[in-house]
Amino acid sequence: MLVGLMGVGKSTVGRRLANRLRVPFVDADHAIEQAAGMSIPEIFEHYGEPYFRDGERRVIARLVDGRPKVIATGGGAFVNDETRALILEQATAIWLNASPEVLAERVRRRDTRPLLRGKDPLKVLRELSAVRNPIYALAPIHISSKRGPHEATVNAILKAIGR
Repeated sequence: MLVGLMGVGKSTVGRRLANRLRVPFVDADHAIEQAAGMSIPEIFEHYGEPYFRDGERRVIARLVDGRPKVIATGGGAFVNDETRALILEQATAIWLNASPEVLAERVRRRDTRPLLRGKDPLKVLRELSAVRNPIYALAPIHISSKRGPHEATVNAILKAIGR
């Protein structure tokens, strides 16, 4: 289970990691959109973040079914107490970490992040890092996602999990 801030590469790294491990990959955000029948920005707009977080928790609980797979979570999933407890109890949590500067550079490429709409990405990511990084640090495995090829991050994860 990959956790960390938006833009850290959970989905991109997760797909590659799953391929290398020969297990399925699931993007929790995509699973939430399928379950809701609308995009995450639409869910936020129509129902708000608390509603989204509740749906996110239920979808992740369904995905953690004991079968091997790589799951990329949304940036706020691990911050939710119930979701975090579920992940720590039933999965292997891997925190992908990157500096706010690297993350801001990455997220500027797409305007699909509800928490960044109309705001300065670097400022928001610095604030989110300050609040969320101590929580992400509860994951047993910490991997630094730096500038450079995603394969380096995948290799670091494989080494950390003994593969």
